[in-house]
Amino acid sequence: MFSVNDRDRVRDYVLQLAASDQRVSAGAVVGSLALNEGDRWSDLDLTFAVADDVPLTDVLENWTHHLVNEFDAIHLFDLPSGASIYRVFLLPGCLQFDLSFTPASKFGASGPKFRLLFGSAVDKPFPQPPSAHELFGYAVHHALRARFCIERGRFWQAEYWISSLRDHGLSLACRRHALPASYGRGFDALPAEVSDSFKNALVTSLTRDGLLRALNSAIDGLLREAEEVREMAAKIKPQLRELTVAWGD
Repeated sequence: MFSVNDRDRVRDYVLQLAASDQRVSAGAVVGSLALNEGDRWSDLDLTFAVADDVPLTDVLENWTHHLVNEFDAIHLFDLPSGASIYRVFLLPGCLQFDLSFTPASKFGASGPKFRLLFGSAVDKPFPQPPSAHELFGYAVHHALRARFCIERGRFWQAEYWISSLRDHGLSLACRRHALPASYGRGFDALPAEVSDSFKNALVTSLTRDGLLRALNSAIDGLLREAEEVREMAAKIKPQLRELTVAWGD
């Protein structure tokens, strides 16, 4: 398993790459290491500005070659996001490194976890998290899909939808408690009485009865956390309850 020193060595090497590359005009650390030292398990996230007249992929491929040669890095996947491109690597010791490039004219923080290391950045609005209406609406969709999969005997797929429904209910709980909801970041900080109320929504048996019990619990949790969309929830509640009862042919 990688050490903090291993992570720091990769960071220092990449920053040296940036300093020697005239195409790069700014750089920042993002993610968990941007505002503090993170912890023993924090991955490495670095982002850089590239001159507007230079294709991002040119720099990305060039730096990938260096990372493969120096660290035996494995390219996992790319994630385009707006004007930026993110490339995710796995390095020896299970160290994840997220490298991203953005045209210089659009380079700036997309969230609060951004610490400029050199150069300059533009101010731009942060993307907003999903609204309560959106979270609740998706959760209802997932509840429908879960019950239909149970009826079709597609129990693994039903488990997928029940888990997604539960996570959206927990995300609504995070909103209520002013906690981050994306990627489950705030789930462990929820009050015990809230998180405990969702425990029975964990699928523990891939049987019809087990899936229906978990679905019922997930729906209960969702409705408890629907204060921000109470009118919508009140209107939909009877149909959600219908998803948990026996159906005739």
